[in-house]
Amino acid sequence: MTAPHTSARRLLAAAALVLALPLPALAWGPQGHRLVAELAWNDMSPAARAEAEKLLAGEPDPTLPGIANWADQLRAEDPDLGKRSAKWHYVNLGESDCRYDAARDCPGGNCVVAAIAAQSAILADRRKPRAERLQALKFVVHLVGDVHQPLHAGYARDKGGNDFQLAIPGQPERPGGYGANLHSLWDSRMLSMSKLGDDKYLARLEKIQVPAVSALALPPPAADWAEDSCKLVLQPGFYPPTHKLAPDYVATWRPLAETQLRLGGEHLAKLLDAALAPGR
Repeated sequence: MTAPHTSARRLLAAAALVLALPLPALAWGPQGHRLVAELAWNDMSPAARAEAEKLLAGEPDPTLPGIANWADQLRAEDPDLGKRSAKWHYVNLGESDCRYDAARDCPGGNCVVAAIAAQSAILADRRKPRAERLQALKFVVHLVGDVHQPLHAGYARDKGGNDFQLAIPGQPERPGGYGANLHSLWDSRMLSMSKLGDDKYLARLEKIQVPAVSALALPPPAADWAEDSCKLVLQPGFYPPTHKLAPDYVATWRPLAETQLRLGGEHLAKLLDAALAPGR
């Protein structure tokens, strides 16, 4: 009779450990990350796609969208790696007028800028074991999406908008009168309000015109991407003037969120072309 009780205690202990870990800030939500990955796949070179397919072989969903949310699932599935990588999802630049300084903003290399560079280097190194390169691919696909979500480069003082509570007209409210926060609005709520599935949203994003993205060298300019995202946070009106969302906020700002998704896909494609190029 002792084995079941021991097993139950272990499960409870594991659950407590997971709950005790700091929550990483999610970016774009599952749909947004899948869309960034799908956009990248469509823009990658055939050679890079072929190399990615080799790495992805054997995965439950052997596609870029299929691995795009892996890094957000680590907290439950691999608590140790989830804890070690929690700070890789963001960098706080709002207080510094969006100027990135590695020593100040990324101590120990624990921020999205340094993580993209480090994981890209692992992915590009064909001397590394396949499993290590596959894990790096999963991180790169996800983190490039993260760095293009403006609030993942915003203010530390409100945890990237997580502490800026919002009441959204027509949305369910929690006790206290708020049903969301600014971060969750940008993560997924603005996208889900469109009521579009992935295929229709992908077609919509592909029509967005963005500046041509030239070929990248490694390490990629992730600091530039973070600074550009931060500058959006500092635009007048990005933070609502009150904690009740104005009816026109989503219509005003969703096009910018969609442009960021489009840019994320473009930048991810060029990064993967560089990291997976033949002969590296």
